[in-house]
Amino acid sequence: MKRFLSLLVVAILAGIFTLGAYKMFLEPEAIVVNESEAKPNLTPVNYTLTNTNASVSGIDFTTAAEKTVNAVVHVKQYGITRAPRNLMEFLRNGGAQERRIQGAGSGVIITEDGYIVTNNHVIDGATDLEITLNNNKSYKAKVVGTAPQSDIALIKIDAEEKLSYIPFGDSNSAKIGEWVLAVGNPFNLTSTVTAGIISAKSRDLDESDGKAQSFIQTDAAINPGNSGGALVNVRGELIGINTAITSQTGSYVGYAFAVPSNNAKKIIDDIIEFGGVQRGILGITGGTINPKAMEAYDISTSQGVVVASVADGSGAKKAGLLEGDVIKEIDGLPIRKFSDLTGYVNSKRPKDVINVRVLRKNKELILPVTLSKYEIQKYNIDDVGVEVANPRKDYLKKFNLDHGVVISKALSSRMKRYNLEGLIISEIDGKKVKNVIEVKEIIENKYKDEDITISLVDRNGQKREFVFQ
Repeated sequence: MKRFLSLLVVAILAGIFTLGAYKMFLEPEAIVVNESEAKPNLTPVNYTLTNTNASVSGIDFTTAAEKTVNAVVHVKQYGITRAPRNLMEFLRNGGAQERRIQGAGSGVIITEDGYIVTNNHVIDGATDLEITLNNNKSYKAKVVGTAPQSDIALIKIDAEEKLSYIPFGDSNSAKIGEWVLAVGNPFNLTSTVTAGIISAKSRDLDESDGKAQSFIQTDAAINPGNSGGALVNVRGELIGINTAITSQTGSYVGYAFAVPSNNAKKIIDDIIEFGGVQRGILGITGGTINPKAMEAYDISTSQGVVVASVADGSGAKKAGLLEGDVIKEIDGLPIRKFSDLTGYVNSKRPKDVINVRVLRKNKELILPVTLSKYEIQKYNIDDVGVEVANPRKDYLKKFNLDHGVVISKALSSRMKRYNLEGLIISEIDGKKVKNVIEVKEIIENKYKDEDITISLVDRNGQKREFVFQ
């Protein structure tokens, strides 16, 4: 009997403790604040477990989700590869057997008549593109244009009805800590919405690769399949195109990156209006301020971009920028590091005028700079062994072409034997090339030792295809 009573007492005490723990940890509790410290404008966080409204601190995500989920599409791409699936296939076939492959990603409808923006890597190498809307309707898509260096592509579908689309927002106005939604199709799970905040801006993932990256970083969950999808603010405006994650596992671990909408919009407008990207440049070399630069240029500030050199004839030279100047601001936008500068300039076109605030020997100056056009006249395709150049339009007409680059020089002794000078390269890896910049972007975005397929138009106007391994 005593043993029974003892167990009963222990059970009652345990029950009281459990209820107390529930009250302590699960039930919301009113906290009294001293009136002198009270902040009446604060909105309390809603912890009610039965609340189905996805809100945090009074921010409602449902409106943004409803506005955007029907405008994000599933992109399926089909292509052909010669890569062997395993060692036995390589030994038997030498990797030359063609097979059909399929990839998937996301895209964002930006106009009611079917223009869709996505990542270049989502559609790269595709022979066919299939777009599936949120209502399960499917359409074939065509590629309008690509910008491999920025990893942006524009595609289009012809639908019977007007389509839902996402309006562009101003990515420059987006703030660190601001709530955002990522909308896409991770792991083929269509119409998935995740929430997070902007963790950083103007993020360059690799400052040594020579690419002018300036990503928005977010902690909204993004996984394989989200590429090309939308990053939107709580108003349902497009502020980024989800592009990459940093992970040792290949899946989301808290770091995701998006191309800012201002940069994507400028690229898309260029493709539609000019057929290719029009890049404006300041005409300087330089970098983010570090202790070595502070000592070398006698700089007292620790943030900004120090000018190392100014190109002759450039807009920067004409405006009066000098070596040792520190760029602190452009058009009112603070410039703390080099990716801030490249990110903003990449949203501009040649002949645009920007106001550059510089620090020169502890004095501030505002210099209006007219951006120059980024042009490359010649480029070496080393793996093929030729130099290419931009041809005149009247020269292209001789080959009945409206696009292509001309072989200006054979670089290797093997290629010199074929008398290639003056011939036109019209396509590389199945993609039409209009200028040397596009050739450079395609070649420099290929994997090492990857085959290069060249479509060559000879002097008789005959198209021939060659694969260089």
